[in-house]
Amino acid sequence: MASRTSPARPHQGTARPPEQRAPRRPGPAGAAPRAGAHPAPDLRRGAPRRALERAGDVVTSWVARADTPATSFYLLSATTGILVVLGLVMVLSSSSVESLQAGDSPFAAFTSQLLFAVLGLPLAYAASRVPVRVWKALAWPAVGLAAVLQLLVFSPLGDEVGGNRNWIYVGGFSLQPSEFAKLALAVWLGAVLVRKAPLLRDWKHVAVPVVPVAGGVLGLVLLGHDLGTGMVVMLVIAAALWVAGVPAKILLLPAAALAAVAAVMVLTSPNRMTRIGDFLSGECDPQGGCYQSAHGLMALAGGGVTGLGLGSSREKWSYLPEAHNDFIFSIIGEELGLLGTLLVLVLFGALAVGCMRVIKRHEDPFAKVVTAGVMAWVVGQALVNMAVVLGLVPVIGVPLPLVSAGGSALVATLLALGVVLSFARTEPGAPALLATRAGVVRRSLVVAAAPLSRRSAGGPTGRGRRGPRRAERGAAR
Repeated sequence: MASRTSPARPHQGTARPPEQRAPRRPGPAGAAPRAGAHPAPDLRRGAPRRALERAGDVVTSWVARADTPATSFYLLSATTGILVVLGLVMVLSSSSVESLQAGDSPFAAFTSQLLFAVLGLPLAYAASRVPVRVWKALAWPAVGLAAVLQLLVFSPLGDEVGGNRNWIYVGGFSLQPSEFAKLALAVWLGAVLVRKAPLLRDWKHVAVPVVPVAGGVLGLVLLGHDLGTGMVVMLVIAAALWVAGVPAKILLLPAAALAAVAAVMVLTSPNRMTRIGDFLSGECDPQGGCYQSAHGLMALAGGGVTGLGLGSSREKWSYLPEAHNDFIFSIIGEELGLLGTLLVLVLFGALAVGCMRVIKRHEDPFAKVVTAGVMAWVVGQALVNMAVVLGLVPVIGVPLPLVSAGGSALVATLLALGVVLSFARTEPGAPALLATRAGVVRRSLVVAAAPLSRRSAGGPTGRGRRGPRRAERGAAR
């Protein structure tokens, strides 16, 4: 009897290749893993990392989408508008009590600030439309006019406020020329330094005409004993020289000279010596020399994280001096809390980012130098004001740009930012993109206004209107 033989199986007695292996069946739940088997990966362990990676990808895509040639223009416009609106609200809140105590309307300071905002915003818009070549042509006339106005401070038209002779009064109208001198200096430095760019490594070409002109305007400001404004003017000059390409070793000598001048002004002023001594002693009397600083910190501490609410400040009830001006940041912290102060800090940071984009992207060196001067003025002054309120430096007496009460400061700052906006409009690729989006807005407004025009003309509107065919059928019936 023949024995039954089974057909030979392929690869019998050898391991199957990986592509012919059957998938491994999962074991029952709770079963212990086989000896020598690798543990299954814990998918939950990498979940936070994957979530962070996805969030990073989303943020990166948003940043890439927002990085357009017109980003600088929109960023500067938005931050400026938000800061102006925030300033109007906080001036109204912080000044109402003092206005009532003085026998005026509770809206007196707010109305004045609103009028200057209404004046400054159209000026900023008009300045943003001015071509760059016009700003170059206005450099020398602007700095000459600024010097003349600063000289009028020492005439019978000038007046002294808080120990500083820095104001002009004409027929009930007041003007602080040093605020406009900052912008004039920034524009003038841009025009002069760019023209002498190949020679800026020689200190003689830096000194002439920068020292007699810029130093002269700065000297007029310091001659009025306004050290705070003088320090901001120094920031404008230093930033313009640095961006223009002046070597650091050349900047050391004028920096030392300016520091010596500031030291002399401090040493010859008993008021400044007292303030600096109180700041350095660590044992300042909160009812004496440190009264303002102490109540500023009390306002910040009393606001907590979310604040007491708009209009609910306690320190503005004649406790905190200059609550609507130099120490308005304290009232923001008290009424809007830590979140409100961080919002202000973020807005000025966004303003600095917008200016840095203009400096980096613009092709004209003149625009770079002027933007650097304006950025050092606005952002630098804001940081100094916040440092004073936080008690990090002695009380200097500079307002918070765009937020504190003050007509001359508001109009001059808006005009300066309008100049920077004119540079942002002319970045590479920005004019075409802004023109395209303006056309889209105009077409949208026309489409939105079309139903209103038909309604005013008596045309058929609404859900019950009949088309031409339905109207013909109705007439036939």
